[in-house]
Order: sequence, then structure tokens, then C-alpha cells
Amino acid sequence: MAACGQGFSRALRASPRPAWRRTHSDTTRGHLKSEYDAVVIGAGHNGLVAAAYLQRLGVNTVVFERRHVIGGAAVTEEIIPGFKFSRASYLLSLLRPQIYTDLELKKHGLRLHLRNPYSFTPMLEEGTGGKVPRSLLLGTDMAENQKQIAQFSQKDAQAFPKYEAFMNRLALAIEPLLDAAPVDMEAFQRGSLLQRLKSLSTFKPLLQAGRTLGAQLPQYYQVLTAPSAKVLDQWFESEPLKATLATDAVIGAMTSPHIPGSGYVLLHHVMGGLEGMRGAWAYVEGGMGALSEAIASSATAHGASIFTEKTVASVQVSSGGRIQGVVLQDGSEVRSRVVLSNASPQSTFLKLTPQEWLPEEFVQRISQLDTQSPVTKINVAVNRLPNFLAAPNTPRGQPLPHHQCSTHLNCEDTLRIHQAFEDAVDGLPSHRPIIELCIPSSLDPTLAPPGCHVISLFTQYTPYTLAGGKAWDELERNTYADRVFDCIEAYAPGFKGSVVGRDILTPPDLERIFDLPGGNIFHCAMTLDQLYFARPVPLHSSYRCPLPGLYLCGSGAHPGGGVMGAAGRNAAHVVFRDLRSM
Repeated sequence: MAACGQGFSRALRASPRPAWRRTHSDTTRGHLKSEYDAVVIGAGHNGLVAAAYLQRLGVNTVVFERRHVIGGAAVTEEIIPGFKFSRASYLLSLLRPQIYTDLELKKHGLRLHLRNPYSFTPMLEEGTGGKVPRSLLLGTDMAENQKQIAQFSQKDAQAFPKYEAFMNRLALAIEPLLDAAPVDMEAFQRGSLLQRLKSLSTFKPLLQAGRTLGAQLPQYYQVLTAPSAKVLDQWFESEPLKATLATDAVIGAMTSPHIPGSGYVLLHHVMGGLEGMRGAWAYVEGGMGALSEAIASSATAHGASIFTEKTVASVQVSSGGRIQGVVLQDGSEVRSRVVLSNASPQSTFLKLTPQEWLPEEFVQRISQLDTQSPVTKINVAVNRLPNFLAAPNTPRGQPLPHHQCSTHLNCEDTLRIHQAFEDAVDGLPSHRPIIELCIPSSLDPTLAPPGCHVISLFTQYTPYTLAGGKAWDELERNTYADRVFDCIEAYAPGFKGSVVGRDILTPPDLERIFDLPGGNIFHCAMTLDQLYFARPVPLHSSYRCPLPGLYLCGSGAHPGGGVMGAAGRNAAHVVFRDLRSM
């Protein structure tokens, strides 16, 4: 603790300008011209990926970002001097491997700290006669996983490898769907003969998925449509294991393990991998903003231009009904052949696009998208590591294997998760919030002063609007954060006394800062009625929209949210094909 205090004081004296004080020239890349081939609205990771691919394909591209820093939700910010936070998104796994390779991200500075083990669920157990409470630690070693699970159920320990193989097969089947535009039903139904023939090729990933699943297709269909609790009940009997796995089914989603369709989000969070390791999760060295910086570096190395603090006020439409560029908030006009929006569908079509150029039915569907979010993100600076009752620290307080994990608190059983969800349905922050606690500085010491640490708390459930229509204020915000800290204190006594500072982001805060509708990290819910053919709305899932030349390339487009980059990459290829055919 003394070492942390000394290091913290040194950091305050020597710290460079915090991220929020960067000047325009610090983050501007390129000289603004009046005309480009393509404009990208928003420098979130998908927008940067789209720009990088387009520029490599010879399409002169510019990116405009309204904030002072690039990255969207994949950003590093020094909210508390000396402590660098992945302020919104905080882990990497879903990034498509071809993006990592094609954009040469390692060459452009991306460094990863792979986590193994990756999941830690401590128990709160009373009456153990002075014994250390049990915990569930999961990693890449299957034999060790089975040993851990056997504490709770020998039967589950035997079933776990089969469950993993079952889910991996489903992930393998779905992965080709992530890397291509959905079947273009608009072209297939209403296009010319040539367009219809071309659209047939988009069925290939679907057919490939069906072949991979084979005779087990009905069982896999149930995973995608049933409540995740029902799926997990068919495999396991021990609540700590089921609840730990169920957290992946509900994370970032206003749903419960007992609600149909939650199984898909379970899959969405287990189909990643990094550096050739399936299911691997990692911290990005320097925080998630370092990933965005690497993508931006790849884009600008090939000639793309990126500007921060340049807000797009509207898209420009020609008298003939085709996109011709954008108007910036300062009144500047920038012409382009196409515009790609990394903003949400709601911001893109309800705020930036002149409504007279969009069909009324399309506008209505966009306005009705489900954007409910349960998430309050709390970033915490501490002067020592949490000391969990279930896994006590060493005398010197050095990081132990469980400190690098996603630590699941209040997750002893799935009923507890459901009860937390029901509180939010009633307009109340959960009485016992579900908490995913991560300590990236346990593997990446560049994030905090010596001996200190940064902690990410991804918590739910918190409604956007509180009961009675009440808005979040400073009192409500701090009351909820105190409740979260009280919960952590029960598992790790002394936690509250270690806190140096905190940054509380409720759903309205996430919306205000990162332009996430309703605070939803996916732009709109990852429910079955808003996926694939229907993301963001039916007949407009191929990144195009009713206005020629305007495209979606963010999380509100297929395949959805998470730091995946697939929407940006897929949209870039669709745009490039359209530009060639013009």
C-alpha cells in the first residue's frame, strides 16, 4: 500500500496530459479536404475497421469523430490521474481473426495479455467452521476445470467437456455467418434477374452452417431459442456452475436466464478466440483504446484521414435522392460518393438523415427498436488488490491467477440472477446486482501507478428510467455504486478502504457519452427478432438502407455488438462492390 501511495504521487507529478485534455491536433490524422470517395461517421472500432479496409482497396476515406478521442466504446481514458481505464468495453475475444491479420494489427502496436484462468466465481458460505469458502476457477486446462467443478458435482465435472464440445460445434457453424452480409432478401425478392442470381451466393454460409450441425440441428435450434437456464439445466445440476455460465447469456442484455432467447447471447460470448486459441479472452495492453489506435494506425498508414472533434450534423442528399456527402457541425460540407455510419441506427436514420428521403415504414421500424440496457459500468482506482475470502492474497499482495479473471459476484445460482432482473423490470436498481469484476492491471502494469490497480465493474441490472419516471441523479448514482461496493466488500473485506476514485456510468451516461441508445452496448438488443435478416430491420440487413449511398457499419448492423469488427469489415466489402458497379 505504501508503494502504491508513493507511485501514485509520482504519477500525479509526472503524468502527461490526461486523455480528456488532448487538443484537436493531438488526434487529427490528415489534412481535411472538401471531397473524398467515402466518409465514415464515427471512429468506433467498426468505423475504423471499415475505413482501414476501404483505404486498402483504394477508396479514399475520411473518418469524423465527435469526441476528443477515437475508439467509441473501445477507448482508454485517464479519468483519475495516473489510472488508465478501458472506460466502456474492457475485454477482447470476439475480434475476427482475419481483421487481426489483414490489418496487421500486431505490426501497428497491438499487444495482448491472454488470460488463463479466465473465470472466477467465489462463494459466500456461512457456517463453514473457519474453512475458506469454496470458489469455481475455470481456464483452458480441462482436467483442472473438472477438478474445480467436482467440488460441487461429480456428474457436472464429467458433463463439462461434452458441453464445451457441443457449444464449440455450434460456434463453428455460426462463424461463417459472422463474416458475410446476411442473405439479401430485398434483392432476392424484388431485384433484377442478375441481382437475384447474385443474391443466391449469400445463402452459402447458411447452407454451410446447416451441414456443420447435421442431424443435431434441432438441439442447436433449442439453444438459440430456449431460456439459457433450460439449456443449462439439461446439462448440469450444480447452481454455481450454471450461474457462472449463465452470466454470459445475460451480460449486457435486459433479459434473464429464464427468458426464451437468452441462449443466443450465451453463444455470442463463447465463440471468440485470439492468436489461434478458441475461446481465449485477453486484456489489451494500454487498455481497449490501444486496439482502436492500432486499427487507426493501419488505416492511416494506407492514406485514410481521421479527425476528432468533428461532429457530423447531417448527411447530404442530392436532388436525385442519392447521398453526396455530409455537413459538419461547423457548417463545413464534405462531398463523397458514399457515407458509412458507425453511429447507431437511431442516430443515423432519425437524427442525421433528412426524413423526407426515408420511407415512413422504415423510420417507424427504426424508432421501435428495442434498446433496453441493464448496464451500469463502474471504473474504480484502488491502492491494492481485492483480498477475496475464497482466495486470500499473498502477504506481499502480488497478483494471483484468479486476479486476472472475470470475477462473478452474486452469481451463486441462476435464481439470484433472475431476481436481480425482476428488480429492474420494476424500475429499481437490483438489490443484489450481478457484478463482473475485472482487474486488467493484474496483467498490464502500464495502467496504474506501482502497487495500484484499475478495476472494471460491469454491473446489472439498472433500468434506464427509475420507477415513477424518475431520472438518475448524483444521489441515485452514488447510492447504487455504494450498494455494489457493499456487495464486493462481503466477498473481499477491505475493498471499500482501498478505493482511490471511481467513475459511474449508468445507462443514460453511456448514452450521453458514447451515443449508445438507451445505454445499450450493442446499439440495439441482441434478441432473435433483431438479428441476421432483421438487423437492424427486415429487408435492410445488408448494410444498405433505402437511401442509395448510405450504409450502416456499426453494432446495430449484422452481426451485432461486441468488439468484433465484423460489421465494419463486411460493410466495407459491400460498399466496395457497390462502388465498382456504379
